[in-house]
Amino acid sequence: MTELHILRVFCGADGGAGNALGVVLDGGAVPGEPARQALAAELGFSETVFVDDPAQGRVDIYTPSVRLPFAGHPLVGTGWLLRREGLAPDVLRPPAGDVPVRQDAEFSWIRGRAEWAAGRNTRRYDSVAEVDALPTPPEGTGWLYAWAWQDETAGLVRARAFPRRGDSIAEDEATGAAALVLTSELGRALDIRQGVGSQILTRPHGDDTIEVGGRVALEGSRPL
Repeated sequence: MTELHILRVFCGADGGAGNALGVVLDGGAVPGEPARQALAAELGFSETVFVDDPAQGRVDIYTPSVRLPFAGHPLVGTGWLLRREGLAPDVLRPPAGDVPVRQDAEFSWIRGRAEWAAGRNTRRYDSVAEVDALPTPPEGTGWLYAWAWQDETAGLVRARAFPRRGDSIAEDEATGAAALVLTSELGRALDIRQGVGSQILTRPHGDDTIEVGGRVALEGSRPL
């Protein structure tokens, strides 16, 4: 029986919030891009991951409308789940490239490159209140990561994410790829509070890679 695992990724300190994620550990049970895209659309999560080779870390990621070469919250969540299942590769391999994964106390981490998240545009606002007041989604086209400093000295950011792809995801609760892009632009570690209560941590490294981490919780599983 093929199971769908449902996670919340980038949960807040209280264990709440986080972005929903579907993971199919037996990716071979859903072969081919059309079938996977159709299932991702039916499930309606921000992303759904199909694990094609747990030992080698080969994964395939879909939104309800497009296949992605790289995405943050799916890889953080999948790395955590594989470790929980006793299948803990050191690297995940989406189409974009090799993504190191690790667990550090309560946080699960991935390490990637900003160019893998191309197309996610950031826009700074003057205040947290302005970010909070944005409609869902704001007018315009293209992927928007709206943010403002909540405490610049501490690296604390308030953010909201709007894919604006025309599919069922009007606002993304927690977005690791966009957090990676913002970290690259600002050149510093960040503590991002996104959506209704999610937390994303980032750490830039000298080799132009950036770590993105957060808490993961298992909501449950069910047969496909």
